[in-house]
Amino acid sequence: MRQIVLDTETTGIDPAEGHRIIEIGCVEMIERQLTGRHYHVYINPEREVEAEAITIHGITNEFLADKPIFSDVADEFFEFIKGAELVIHNAAFDIGFMDAEFARLKSKRKTTEHCSVVDSLAIARKKHPGQKNNLDALCKRYGVDNSSRDLHGALLDAEILADVYLLLTGGQTALSLDANSDNAGGVQAIRRVDASRQPLPVISASDEEEEAHREFMAALAARAGDTVWDRLKTSN
Repeated sequence: MRQIVLDTETTGIDPAEGHRIIEIGCVEMIERQLTGRHYHVYINPEREVEAEAITIHGITNEFLADKPIFSDVADEFFEFIKGAELVIHNAAFDIGFMDAEFARLKSKRKTTEHCSVVDSLAIARKKHPGQKNNLDALCKRYGVDNSSRDLHGALLDAEILADVYLLLTGGQTALSLDANSDNAGGVQAIRRVDASRQPLPVISASDEEEEAHREFMAALAARAGDTVWDRLKTSN
């Protein structure tokens, strides 16, 4: 399964009021493993960024002045997400902006017609009712390092959300076997595995090895009676 963890930054909070996307950040997961592939772009919104929004993400009008407009990146962005399951925190916000951007291009593209969507905020609210479930709160709850997150940024937030989502939906991702470790039994770092890695080979026992195993089991049964393996065979 291919999943794209996605975040956007915008000029304001409502696309119906003409607000636009100014940054898109995406990271790819295949079979719940981060592949290292990502998509990231800053976009000239062709309008002013609200001062309140700048205090959140720190992206200024001057910085965006020489960046591409959405029509320049729309096809590349769409090809990256097409057919994937999108993982988004507060998905309605980002999907609303994405669809508004495609609509401005007179495009028939509608995000949910080409991608399925998982809202990690809805998952968090169901799992932790009555608690704060913004990304910072979830990082603290699940031990995800977000120390580099002074301001919101689409790619950084997507990377952090990927770690949070894996923990939120899968529980422990690794278990320390060191009883003296401060994190023994706790959550460890998320593994990032190259999606192009070949599957591990499956090596079957040889005829000689199977015969040696049968002889060993027979000798064990002679000394101890029925073994667990014998009872399993009988029950099956």
